[in-house]
Amino acid sequence: MTRPVEILLVEDNPADVLLTQEAFEEAHFEHRLSHARDGVEALAFLRRQDGQGSAPRPDVILMDLNMPRMTGLELLDVLKEDDELRSIPVIVLTTSRAENDIWRSYNLHANAYIPKPVSIAEFVEVIETLGNFWFHKVALPQPPRS
Repeated sequence: MTRPVEILLVEDNPADVLLTQEAFEEAHFEHRLSHARDGVEALAFLRRQDGQGSAPRPDVILMDLNMPRMTGLELLDVLKEDDELRSIPVIVLTTSRAENDIWRSYNLHANAYIPKPVSIAEFVEVIETLGNFWFHKVALPQPPRS
């Protein structure tokens, strides 16, 4: 990609948001990280509602499952039913290792499911691996022209 990668992080835990931001900085690839605290905020961002009129279309969505108001699974269901948004790859990054959550995420067409690593070093490694794969190896759909 010749432009910064647009990433939407959907995460309600401030400590995990900070850790993710730091991991992306350590990963050393050009990116712009936007943040939504839950599925409701993410939908407003993606649909450019509620003061989000200039929000960029993300190249990828990185999201937690356990959030208030609208969970990650509920958001995933809405995204994959939406003609405008379904092409955006969604990577679930969550503390849950429950087999049911993994199955439900993939049944709702998540592109990847990654249990959150425990250590900071492992977390940075996961982000670097994501960056290498998703932003250097994979051909991502380009945003539609308005």
